[in-house]
Amino acid sequence: MSLFRRIRASSPSVRPELDDVELGRVRRQLKSPGLPGQSAIQIDQVERLLRETGTDWDRRGHRFGVLAEAAAPSSLAHNWVLRRAQSADALTFAGWVQLVRGRHAGRMEDARAAADTCYRAAEISPEDPTPWVVLLGILRLMRAESRDVVAVWHEVAERDPWNREAHLQMLRYLSPEECGSRSAQLNFVDTVRASAPPTAPTAAVELTALVDEHARTSAAGGVEALLVRRQWTHNRAVTALDTALHGWPRLGGLGHAAAAADLNVLAFALIQAGRTNEVGDTFRLIDNSVTAWPWNLLGDPLQQFTYWQARTSG
Repeated sequence: MSLFRRIRASSPSVRPELDDVELGRVRRQLKSPGLPGQSAIQIDQVERLLRETGTDWDRRGHRFGVLAEAAAPSSLAHNWVLRRAQSADALTFAGWVQLVRGRHAGRMEDARAAADTCYRAAEISPEDPTPWVVLLGILRLMRAESRDVVAVWHEVAERDPWNREAHLQMLRYLSPEECGSRSAQLNFVDTVRASAPPTAPTAAVELTALVDEHARTSAAGGVEALLVRRQWTHNRAVTALDTALHGWPRLGGLGHAAAAADLNVLAFALIQAGRTNEVGDTFRLIDNSVTAWPWNLLGDPLQQFTYWQARTSG
């Protein structure tokens, strides 16, 4: 059983922290209007929250990502580095905040400086995969050469073989929209499926790829978009959905920090496949922790989630 407190939501809401109670509390404080002296308090809270994870790289990655997104509009990351210039967590956080800003802007403001920050963090804490995960995201955003991306990928894999964030970064980097192709993406998925435990944090990589393909086909328009549901009748898609349905809902089947996010992907995929009579248990396991993606592919995420949750409940 996880040592980190989880919460049962009273009603559906989009919450990046998912069921991590302490993470949600700190995230909300980071999003609140700043007060004099508040930055020091926020730094202490973030520092404590990350320190609590110890070597639980999965939980650390989840908390880093959520907190960096919340802190991106502020100067908190900069202030933390000024306060603790030799802290690997402070440096990693600063790099992740720069990555978040780059994603929103569509480009890195100073990719070299952000990368250097990650390298410094990796030197201070060589066992931690998180600085390498951030660097992987930076290289992906830069559309870097594959040899550079693969080198960083191996650094992550040596420290945390089933790192969820790194696998999703590689999946998107290898997509036709970025620096790969559909075949490259499928080869990556096949490799993950053949090597990763079925309930590892990488459990939803294949379903994520299928949802990406669904979105790609729908966005292209034309006859294929009208017949996009046929994608879910292909053997690969049917097998992926059946595997998730039979393995994930078991008690303790998914124990990683972003399990609720992966269950959101499963619920969405089942609905797109027309298997609405099978999605009820998945909605119950999600416990109202809604993720923006993939529901935003249909419109407002919360509206779409609550509509399908109500329609398939029973």
